[in-house]
Amino acid sequence: MRRYLIAGNWKMNTTRQEGVSLVNALAAGAQAASGTVDVLVAPPFPYLIPVVDAAAGTGIVVGAQNASPEAPGAFTGEVALDMLIDVGVTSVILGHSERRQFYGDTDAVINRKVIATRKKGLQAIFCVGELLEERQGNQTEAVLDRQLAGGLKEVSAEDMADIVIAYEPVWAIGTGLTASPEQAESAHAHIRKWLETRYTPNVAKATRILYGGSVKANNAEALLSQPNVDGALVGGASLKAADFLPIIEAGVKLSK
Repeated sequence: MRRYLIAGNWKMNTTRQEGVSLVNALAAGAQAASGTVDVLVAPPFPYLIPVVDAAAGTGIVVGAQNASPEAPGAFTGEVALDMLIDVGVTSVILGHSERRQFYGDTDAVINRKVIATRKKGLQAIFCVGELLEERQGNQTEAVLDRQLAGGLKEVSAEDMADIVIAYEPVWAIGTGLTASPEQAESAHAHIRKWLETRYTPNVAKATRILYGGSVKANNAEALLSQPNVDGALVGGASLKAADFLPIIEAGVKLSK
């Protein structure tokens, strides 16, 4: 059975103290979930070091929200993978819809980031998902196929061993709208079938596919109970322990 991954993407939120306090409030729940559910938080770049320090020994893994595919050098404003490794980061979110929409991260750019991230031995959480008009136009599967093919171009089956895919319908991110469990399952099943065709049945079976898009305590169990949903990439609800812990607990419950 694929182990659930419950990941919190803090986006451009929290102060240093708020981030540390949040990790401290999550610690007991994460330790209780240890061995059953993987827990990850992705704070803003300035707070990676204090959050890594606070997470030490709790079972909480710390990820970054983005990374440059370039080696350290003359790239003003960017953050290199070597820098993330140096401060204790082990995972990177790549291709989030906000990066695609606001910062010009094309499939080709995301592909470079995925390849560079895996070459450095870090886990890549690779995001895909359709716009509202694309879903309404019955283009969801075509969009997913295009993003998967572009983002995973020349990525080997071996590298897929530590790539997590996050399906995030753009129309459900921060809107309060959520894909129904059936809609989520349909998209996840399609992604898994694509992986089976592109790689092998074993790669498809082993790859974790997370759902993201207004995941909350009151819908987490229904979403996580779907056969092809292997966890959640949580935005707003990851900013308060009282909201995030029940999502972790839903994964623990379903793992028994």
